[in-house]
Amino acid sequence: MMLKQKFVKQAVTVGLSLSLLFTGAMVIHPGAAQAKSQVDKIIDTGDDFMGVRYKFGAPSGSDKVFDCSSFMQYIFKEHGVKLPRESRDQAKKGKHVSRSNLKKGDLVFFSTRKSGKGKIGHVGVYIGNGKILHTYGKPGVTISTIKSGWWDDHYITARRVL
Repeated sequence: MMLKQKFVKQAVTVGLSLSLLFTGAMVIHPGAAQAKSQVDKIIDTGDDFMGVRYKFGAPSGSDKVFDCSSFMQYIFKEHGVKLPRESRDQAKKGKHVSRSNLKKGDLVFFSTRKSGKGKIGHVGVYIGNGKILHTYGKPGVTISTIKSGWWDDHYITARRVL
């Protein structure tokens, strides 16, 4: 009889320990099973094209070459967000966001030499920490900072489309 009680006690102890272990794992890592947000998926899609060649006037839907607005249109469309083809039209979508309130996924707009000072000629997506994912010239799809230099000097506005 004594041996049977000892076995039952051990079985209950092991069962409770395993139960606590699995329950604890669920409590400790509640986000582990959560899916990525839409904005993170959009940025990940854009990252997949790092270095893809820039071509002004690249066609909509192409993933072999991009210009800035076709790139935004492509990566957002992949996740169910429709954007117009040109950056100046994309700047009319969503709602205005001040520079100090930028969030990941916001579209950010800049002037260029071609568009002229104060006129929209370039677009990128804000990815946090003062950085944008976009495409232009020699680097093609790349990440740049908007806190200093060219992009800081040519910043115009931002729009939240998500």
